[in-house]
Amino acid sequence: MNVHHDEFSAVPLLDIDDASVMRGERLILDRFSLRIGAGEHTAILGANGAGKSTLVRLITRELYPLARRGGQAAMRVFGRDRWHVSDLRGLLGIVSPSLQHDCTSDATLEVSEAVLSSFFAAQRLGLDHRVTPSMRERTNEALEQAGATHLLGRSMASLSTGEARRVLIARALVHRPRALLLDEPCAGLDMASRRRFLENLRGLARHGTTLLLVTHHVEEILPEIQQVVLLRDGSLLKQGSKAEVLTDTLLSATFGMPVCVERHGEYFSAAIE
Repeated sequence: MNVHHDEFSAVPLLDIDDASVMRGERLILDRFSLRIGAGEHTAILGANGAGKSTLVRLITRELYPLARRGGQAAMRVFGRDRWHVSDLRGLLGIVSPSLQHDCTSDATLEVSEAVLSSFFAAQRLGLDHRVTPSMRERTNEALEQAGATHLLGRSMASLSTGEARRVLIARALVHRPRALLLDEPCAGLDMASRRRFLENLRGLARHGTTLLLVTHHVEEILPEIQQVVLLRDGSLLKQGSKAEVLTDTLLSATFGMPVCVERHGEYFSAAIE
C-alpha cells in the first residue's frame, strides 16, 4: 500500500484517548489521553520513570494499549489505529538510543549502508535487496539534510555519538516523513555537539518536518517548538504553550523537587533550587 502524504495533512499526528499500558503487573500508562495536531512541533518532558519511553514505544507500535470496552481504538497515529510498520515509517521517522546501539555495535556497517538499508526495514543490506539509483539519490539527499555527507565511507562504529545521531536522522529522512520522533536525541552529546545537533534539528523544523522531541532537559526545547507536554507517573500533567507550561510550579511538580526556570533569548533552562 502506498501512503499519500496529502491525505494525512489534516488529521492529528497523534490521538490517544484513555489508553492504559501494562508491563508485567505494573500499570505504566493509566487512562492516558493526548492529542497532537498535524504540524505542531511538540516537546514531551518528564522525569525518568514518568512514562516517556512507554509512550514512545506506543507511538512506534512496539507496545499496544489494553483493549477497551466496545472495541474502540485507544490510539491513532495519523488518523489510523492499524498500520503496517513499513507504511508508518513513510510518515513518522524514528531516532532512538536503541536504534543507535544496534547500528553502532555492528563493526563493519558503513554509513551509506546504514541509511540505504532503511528502505528495506533492515539494519544492513542483504543479497536480495535491490538498491535503485533513486534510493541512492534519496540517501545522499537525506545525508545532506542531516549534515552528515562528510561521514560517507566511515563505519558506524567509528563515529562519535553526535555523528551517529546525524546518520540515524538521515536514515529516518530517506522516507521523507511528515514528522520525526526523537527519543532523548541529545543523550551522550557534549555541549558543543548538542548545540550543533539542535541547530540542525531547527533547520529540519523550518523546512516542514514536524518534530516530536522526547526529553528530560528543558534546554533542548527548540525555539520552533511551541507546545510542551508534561508527564508525571504515567499521566498527562499539563499540555500547552511554552509560556504556560515551562513554569517553576509545573516543572517542580513534574520533577518532584523545587525547580527554577529561566529564559535565555529563545531558549529556556531549568535548575534545581
